[in-house]
Amino acid sequence: MSALTPQSDMPTPTTDKITQAAMETIYLCKFRVSMDGEWLCLRELDDISLTPDPEPTHEDPNYLMANERMNLMNMAKLSIKGLIESALNLGRTLDSDYAPLQQFFVVMEHCLKHGLKAKKTFLGQNKSFWGPLELVEKLVPEAGEITASVKDLPGLKTPAGRGRAWLRLALMQKKLSEYMKALINRKDLLSEFYEPNALIMEEEGHIIAGLLVGLNVIDANFCMKGEDLDSQVGVIDFSMYLKDGNSSKGNEGDGQITAILDQKNYVEELNRHLSATVNNLQAKVDALEKSNTKLTEELAVANNRIITLQEEMERVKEESSYLLESNRKVTKQDRTADGLALSEARKQLKEETQLRLDVEKELEVQIGMRQEMELAMKMLEKDVCEKQDALVALRQQLDDLRALKHELSFKLQSSDLGVKQRSELNSRLEEKTNQMAATIKQLEQSEKDLVKQAKALNSAASKLIHKHH
Repeated sequence: MSALTPQSDMPTPTTDKITQAAMETIYLCKFRVSMDGEWLCLRELDDISLTPDPEPTHEDPNYLMANERMNLMNMAKLSIKGLIESALNLGRTLDSDYAPLQQFFVVMEHCLKHGLKAKKTFLGQNKSFWGPLELVEKLVPEAGEITASVKDLPGLKTPAGRGRAWLRLALMQKKLSEYMKALINRKDLLSEFYEPNALIMEEEGHIIAGLLVGLNVIDANFCMKGEDLDSQVGVIDFSMYLKDGNSSKGNEGDGQITAILDQKNYVEELNRHLSATVNNLQAKVDALEKSNTKLTEELAVANNRIITLQEEMERVKEESSYLLESNRKVTKQDRTADGLALSEARKQLKEETQLRLDVEKELEVQIGMRQEMELAMKMLEKDVCEKQDALVALRQQLDDLRALKHELSFKLQSSDLGVKQRSELNSRLEEKTNQMAATIKQLEQSEKDLVKQAKALNSAASKLIHKHH
């Protein structure tokens, strides 16, 4: 209406027609409806000035895109807030027929389609948000199961249907916020699919990803086998979010209570994740302390052996000095003694000197072996720590897979329509579980081999010391 600025004080026929049309109908185009607090509001026509505004026109594409981003963010905020409130009041697992949940997926679809580049095909131009969602598999390996499940669904034939199925599976897994954050942080990959001023490329995308964390407090269960996701029409039902301004102010107290409950659930979930992380770190610290204690004891034994060899070398030096001194005294006192005794003493001195040299060489060998043993023990400690970390991580993944398998088995008993699909998923999980168990066994065997090597090194050092004694 800002482009219809009157040229004079007298109304023209054109402005009269526009005013008459506005009195008859209110159009909600591109979500351009007024915001009052956290609700969309329709006001009476008497409160709205129908006289054309003398402001300049806003035909700039960047302004239009910014306006659309802001409106979509407000719609996402309303949809997520209404879904959480209604789900907490309902107190049961949500299914695909739940109206607020359907509207949430419609709003998310509009957010993902905003600023999407059109790809030309032989049927014309096509805009699909399935391409960006496929990137999540590369950024977060856990999302590979969702992508594989979507591709295995027999009823999906279009990219839009696959994208809708992906959103539903991610919400069931309570990982939608995590996946969206990982995707939004990689704008270098998203630039292939989105315009620079698209919602997912701007700050509004980060805000929506943060709002999605609150959905982790609700439980949802979908059976997509018989649902037609390809032909769904994504139309936002504004009537769910329209509310009179007075009533919205009157319910301000209820909104604050709901917000406090949402924050409480979010903090509890964060505490649960932090507790699991602390337990894993404590287990790693205990394992490292045990390994360090063992290595310290072995190092003390090696140091004692070296000290013993050094004392023995000092004793041999003293004996050699004593023999040399005695030989000198014997030479001075009795130069006329038998040459055979002198040669025998020289021979004995030579043997003692050779023995001293042998002891020194043995000491050098022992010192070199000690250094090699210390280096080998450090390498073994590093390898053991790495394998223990990998073993702990694999065991954690195995526990998660078993928990997921148990959860899917429980849901499989209560769902008759998804028996075939979930049995296939269960078999894949069992196969992955067996593979992980085999990997854990291999790591345990490798750890045993490392321990055997350490024992072999200790036994070799002991043999050398016994050989010297």
